[in-house]
Amino acid sequence: MSERTVTLGGNPFSALLGTPVEVGQQAPVASGRVNAFSTDTFDVINDTEGKIRVLSFAPSLNTGICDTQTREFNAKLAGNENVAVVTISVDLPFVQANWCGAAGLEDAIMVSDYYDMAIANAYGTYVEAVRLEQRAVVVVDAEGVVRYTEYCPEIGMHIDYDAAVSAVQALL
Repeated sequence: MSERTVTLGGNPFSALLGTPVEVGQQAPVASGRVNAFSTDTFDVINDTEGKIRVLSFAPSLNTGICDTQTREFNAKLAGNENVAVVTISVDLPFVQANWCGAAGLEDAIMVSDYYDMAIANAYGTYVEAVRLEQRAVVVVDAEGVVRYTEYCPEIGMHIDYDAAVSAVQALL
């Protein structure tokens, strides 16, 4: 456990659990669920093997910034067969599916960390006070090595989308 915190409106809000990943390290293997009525899991590294992964951590898809974040990465990167954009949130799988349908992103890869927060613990994005994900993006190359990270210290701030996309483009 670390001594990190995330802010809300500029004020300290919650401790963050887990240890953030660092550029150059092997990406942790971690799974979440993709179906609310099944124990089947999706491993964000092994189930995207051989692809450049964009692991996009969002607190909840039903907020404006999370909505924008998910749309941005999917619009800019999802059409490339060498790239897997994986959105991780604690929204239940059926909520994620409903959001995808409303957003016209039925093919988006959405993984729910609701059940055990395994991905949040592995990547250091667990916002303890409200059991949500910290807003973050981690770019992992096709060999499973972390090549770019951004962890937002403020819940209400946007990811630097251009920097993350540039990190992916540098790997193509």
